[in-house]
Amino acid sequence: MTKEILVKQQDNNSPIFAIVVGEHSGDTLGAGLMSALLQKYPQAKFIGIGGPKMDKLGFQSLFAMDELAVMGIFEVLGRIRRLLYIRKTLTQYFTTNKPDVFIGIDAPDFNLSLEDKLKHQAIKTVHYVSPSVWAWREKRIFKIAKATNMVLSLLPFEKAFYDQHNVPCTFVGHPLADDIPLYSEKTSARTALNLPSTGKILALMPGSRGGELARLVEPFLNTAQQLYAQDDSLVFVVPMVSAKRAEQFTQLHQQLAPDLAVKVIINKTQQVMAASDCLLMASGTVTLEAALIKRPMVICYKFNSFTYHLFKGFVKLKWFSLPNLLANKTLVPELLQGQVSAENILTLIKERLYQDQSQLDDAFMTIHQQLKQNASEQAAKAVQELYQA
Repeated sequence: MTKEILVKQQDNNSPIFAIVVGEHSGDTLGAGLMSALLQKYPQAKFIGIGGPKMDKLGFQSLFAMDELAVMGIFEVLGRIRRLLYIRKTLTQYFTTNKPDVFIGIDAPDFNLSLEDKLKHQAIKTVHYVSPSVWAWREKRIFKIAKATNMVLSLLPFEKAFYDQHNVPCTFVGHPLADDIPLYSEKTSARTALNLPSTGKILALMPGSRGGELARLVEPFLNTAQQLYAQDDSLVFVVPMVSAKRAEQFTQLHQQLAPDLAVKVIINKTQQVMAASDCLLMASGTVTLEAALIKRPMVICYKFNSFTYHLFKGFVKLKWFSLPNLLANKTLVPELLQGQVSAENILTLIKERLYQDQSQLDDAFMTIHQQLKQNASEQAAKAVQELYQA
């Protein structure tokens, strides 16, 4: 951790914004928010925990973002001492060097406790990306109200939930809906990635976290092997968020299906999705990207078994994927835990790979237009209003 001490400026054009993100999707949101705030405050300073996109804009990271990228009770327990140390250190640092506003982006289990401590030190706090309180552990709404001055929600039904509980919340839309064009052209994406201009392409997307890959690569590759046995013209591409994840996938690929040809592409996930005819993917924010790019998909997720059995009784949703939650109906198939098998996936993929999907495109367009709100600017405006209050 850096020992640099921030010196507060006396003018309103040089505010200090503290931000903490825990994974790549948060880095994207943080970079968009930073860009919009820099338009309002060109001399603003940003410090906390950021990712590579934020670092390029001048963000000062006190710890590596990957240190917070853990999911599931079992995984967190293995890192609990380090996570507690990071949170304690950040609390002490920001208490001594008070920012004008603290913004926790997602990572609710880490950020909400940090926000609560900082708010009690008279630091204004914002939580960007609502936790899924509308899905499970609904009583967390009271912890959120205690810890934050404002919640910035990406999804419209979230604000309605906060309004019911009289918790300040601003719906800002989703930056992905602003960044992704309404129409994603397939041919140009294939040309840019040096992929075949004709024929079917299936993207295998087992996740951006190490644990996700460890649990999903095997059923995904088994499915791909069976598909290739039935159609040897089928091309498989695998987008990875980093070289580290690509290396992990490659090792698993060599162990599980060394004879299956796949093309691994790093840091071009949206282009890969646009180039593909269908997506086999882990649940997460990337499923919203897929809906905005308007490609049919089959969504899977497997938790660590301990985590799943501990919490399965607390979840009260019909769906766990964002496209279905936003549509409030089943647009895309979901497979969870024991349902994730090559046998189950195979039928669902074939239906979407070889059949007409025009009705699905229309539903995805409705979602896109609903979320296209110039989100980073709306979020920056809400932060500005809180800062100036």
